[in-house]
Amino acid sequence: MQTIEAVIEPNGEVRLIEPVHVLSPRRALVTILEEAPTVNGTARLSEAALGEDWNRAEEDAAWAHLQPGK
Repeated sequence: MQTIEAVIEPNGEVRLIEPVHVLSPRRALVTILEEAPTVNGTARLSEAALGEDWNRAEEDAAWAHLQPGK
């Protein structure tokens, strides 16, 4: 079992925050939370793509001078 964050639009469309990969069709249960999303949806949707580029050893080395103690 896996929990995936999503946003449900007023028209009922369910938009996953990050990609999900399954080998075959799966059932899903949706829990609707009372609070609205707190983070800009566009920023959350781009997080995975940016992470692929930013979470590399080359990037860590380039910014190391700004991270004292590392």
